[in-house]
Amino acid sequence: MKEKKQILRTCVVSKEVCEKKDLFRIVRTPEHTIVVDLKGKANGRGAYLKKDKDVILLARKNKALDRKLEEKVPDSIYDELLGYLE
Repeated sequence: MKEKKQILRTCVVSKEVCEKKDLFRIVRTPEHTIVVDLKGKANGRGAYLKKDKDVILLARKNKALDRKLEEKVPDSIYDELLGYLE
């Protein structure tokens, strides 16, 4: 039987290449809203963050997602991501 291919993505903060399941996907939808995409299939421009508290806090501080998604990311998104870690 064929093995499943690993899907790798790069974290926008740590630049670490990880499996997709180890990352959060944050999406700017065509309507210019920012959402957390837990399924990984939402339509729009996506950016990946490692599932790590320090990485999420650093992303908030240096506005890495704002630059990548070309849209202001509200603090509620970071709070939501931190909530998923607990």
